[in-house]
Amino acid sequence: MNRIFGKGKDKAPPPNLTDVIQGVDGRADSVEKKIAKLDVELKKYKDQMAKMREGPAKNNVKQKALRVLKQKKMYESQVDNLRQQAFNMEQANFATQSLKDTQATIDAMKAGVKTMQKEFKKINIDQIEDLQDDMADMLDLHEEVQEALGRTYGTPEIDDDELQAELDALGDEIALDDDTSYLDEVKAPAAPSKEPGADSVKNKDGVLVDEFGLPQIPA
Repeated sequence: MNRIFGKGKDKAPPPNLTDVIQGVDGRADSVEKKIAKLDVELKKYKDQMAKMREGPAKNNVKQKALRVLKQKKMYESQVDNLRQQAFNMEQANFATQSLKDTQATIDAMKAGVKTMQKEFKKINIDQIEDLQDDMADMLDLHEEVQEALGRTYGTPEIDDDELQAELDALGDEIALDDDTSYLDEVKAPAAPSKEPGADSVKNKDGVLVDEFGLPQIPA
């Protein structure tokens, strides 16, 4: 069949939007370079006219300047058109890429859901509940073991009311112990009038005292 009708040509792949944008931007840059050259030429004509008197020569230079200015305006219009085209294509390229990213996100989410469903099938809720119950039983058993180990032996049973009464009485005893008024009735022995080691002397009351100021015991 190919010999009769001939083999169809392979279709060329569609142009890449990014490459097209780069091409349009390159054309715009080229036109802007032409505009820059025209600006230099316009400045030259302007300087010439500033030095010339009115007359045919000046009018001739003026016509050249007008022609260059017209070209400049045309190039500027082309640049604006090219830049707008590039901008529109960039917007389309951005929207296309965003759609691709969105589709990729959706595909990833779908794959994630399938994985979750597959893994969830491996989980038995009843087994989890049984495991929680077993753990609670073990913790209760642990508490019972601790209580058994902490059991005391040979401790008499004491009534709570008796303990309270004893505690109140203990408070009264502590209050009495804090009373130091009885110390005021005790008088300290008078200080000796001689250095330790000296012979016994009498204190101010006429009582014989030893070297430490204490009353002597009769021999």
